[in-house]
Amino acid sequence: MVLIRSGLKRCSLNNTTANRPLHPWRGYFYIAAAALCWGISANLGKAMFSGHSILGLPPLQSLDVKILSQGRVTISFLVLAFLLLLTRGAKSFAMNRSDALRCMALGMLGVAGANFFYYYAISVTSVSIAIIVQYTAPVWVLLYMVFRGHERATLPRIVGVGAAIAGIVLVIGISRESGLQLAWKGVGASLLAAFSFSFYTVYGGRLLSRHDHWQVIVYTLLGTSLFWIVVNPPWKIVAAHYSREQWVFLSIFAFTSMLVPFSFYYAGLRHLDPTRTIVTSCLEPVFTILIAATFLAEHLRWLQILGIVLVLAATVVVQAPQGNSAVAKKSTVVG
Repeated sequence: MVLIRSGLKRCSLNNTTANRPLHPWRGYFYIAAAALCWGISANLGKAMFSGHSILGLPPLQSLDVKILSQGRVTISFLVLAFLLLLTRGAKSFAMNRSDALRCMALGMLGVAGANFFYYYAISVTSVSIAIIVQYTAPVWVLLYMVFRGHERATLPRIVGVGAAIAGIVLVIGISRESGLQLAWKGVGASLLAAFSFSFYTVYGGRLLSRHDHWQVIVYTLLGTSLFWIVVNPPWKIVAAHYSREQWVFLSIFAFTSMLVPFSFYYAGLRHLDPTRTIVTSCLEPVFTILIAATFLAEHLRWLQILGIVLVLAATVVVQAPQGNSAVAKKSTVVG
C-alpha cells in the first residue's frame, strides 16, 4: 500500500511514452515482478481451493471462482480510486471521454474477457490445456504487430516466442496422469482468453502512449468491475453471506493478483513493446510451479526444469535488438 501510494505521488499526470525515456531493463523487471505476483496469487488460490492452511490460518471455506474474479477487481478499483483521490485529487481522473471509454472497453474485453474465458475453460477441460492455450498469446501479439508493421518478424523474436510456449508446455505438463481432457469448447474458450490477453497488452500499450499509467489502470479496472456487476449483481453477493475471513482473503488476493501486478505490468509496458512484454509474462507459470514446489511440497520433474530453462532463455533471446531503430521506436506506440 505504501509503495503504491508513493508511486502515485512521484508519477506526473503527463508522464507518457511520448516524452519519457525508455528503460528496457526496468521494463523487464516490472513484468517479471508482475509475473511473480501472479505466481503467488495462483498458489494462494490453489491453497484456498484445496483446503490448505494459508499463512498459518485455519483453512477457508472455498470461494466460487466468480466472486474470486469479481472481488479482486472491484476491491482493487476501490482502493486505487481512493489512493488517487487522496494523493492527486479529482484531476487524477481527468481524461477525455473517448479515451476513458476505450480504457473501460479494455477492461471489459481484455481483463474481464481473459478471466471469464479462462475460468470457463477450466470448467470444461483441464487446467493444463487452459493455461497452455492461453499462453499462445505471444504468437498472436507477434503476428498482429508484424501485420500492422509495428515490429519485424526477426529470428530472435520468433525463437523467443516459440521457446516461451514450448517451455510452458513442459512446465505445466501434458500427460495422462495430469488428467488431459481435450474438450473443444474448452480449447475455444482458452483461445478467446489468449485473444483477450493479447488485446489488453497491445491496446493497453496504445493507451499508455497517451496517458499516465495510473489513469489507464483505474479506468480499466472500472470497466472490468462494471462487467462483473452485470454478471454477478451486488444482491447476489449479499445473499451469499461470505464470512469475515473470506473477505480478508479476497482483499489480500486483490492486492497480490490484481492491483500490484497490474501496476507492474502496465509500468513495464511503458518501456517494452507488446511482444517483449507478453513473452516476459510467460514467467508466471514458472513462478507458480517454483512456489508450489517450495511451499506446497509439490514435486518438480526434470521436464518442468527444462521448461523453466526454456522460458528464461526466451526472455533473454527476445531482448535482441530488431536492427531497425525506426521500427523499434514505432512499436512502442501501437495504432
